[in-house]
Amino acid sequence: MELSFFKYQGTGNDFIVIDNRDEKIELSTSQIKSLCDRRFGIGADGLMELRLQEGFDFKMVYYNADGREGSMCGNGGRCLVKFAYDRGLLANPYRFMASDGPHEATVERNGWIRLKMKDVENVERHSSYDLLDTGSPHFVKQVTDLETFNVASEGRDIRNSDRFKEQGVNVNFVETTGQSSIFVRTYERGVEDETFSCGTGVTAAALMSAHNERGFNHIDINTIGGKLYVEYDRADENKYTDVWLCGPATFVFKGNLTLDNNNN
Repeated sequence: MELSFFKYQGTGNDFIVIDNRDEKIELSTSQIKSLCDRRFGIGADGLMELRLQEGFDFKMVYYNADGREGSMCGNGGRCLVKFAYDRGLLANPYRFMASDGPHEATVERNGWIRLKMKDVENVERHSSYDLLDTGSPHFVKQVTDLETFNVASEGRDIRNSDRFKEQGVNVNFVETTGQSSIFVRTYERGVEDETFSCGTGVTAAALMSAHNERGFNHIDINTIGGKLYVEYDRADENKYTDVWLCGPATFVFKGNLTLDNNNN
């Protein structure tokens, strides 16, 4: 099977993108895993399909690097909006369906994508960490000296602990760098390693870093892959609405390859 693909990245979180609006492309778990392999494939943190969805501009279908269909990916969502824009599918705002429900997004004049995330109304708070779902489940822990912190080792231990081993969890380590700014590093399930950035992860970290107890919050975020910001309204310590993830989404390259149809 001949496959045309595109590569996009959002703050270093990189994705293979396929235009599958005619739904003629069917990829197996092993094929997706092979395509995402950084030594023997194209290399990516995940793969996305742009599909049609009645009542929306498009549907986002996301697969983790392990080949299995994943939950919502914030950086992926921003990249897919930019892909739709680059393919001539124009809307203002975009409205699309993802695994966690409907989203909307706009392409800003500076090229950044502003993506509306789901509201969060339940936070499980512990003495040393928080748990919440921003489209994907996230463990958020405040640390110091994050630059030298062993994210891969510590994140892997938490993700594979008794509580999270079966379903998995994304593990975010956060360092406060100012009144309304944070540095975030994330260990992602499905990739099973640290990624340069995680959109739902920085969103979770930003919600847990509110500088205003009520009302509007704007959090600037540094990741290994670059800068983003998150804006939201905080009703109380467990309810966050009008959540927006904002950052760049960049085309990298496109190509064609032949897939082995026997690779199931």
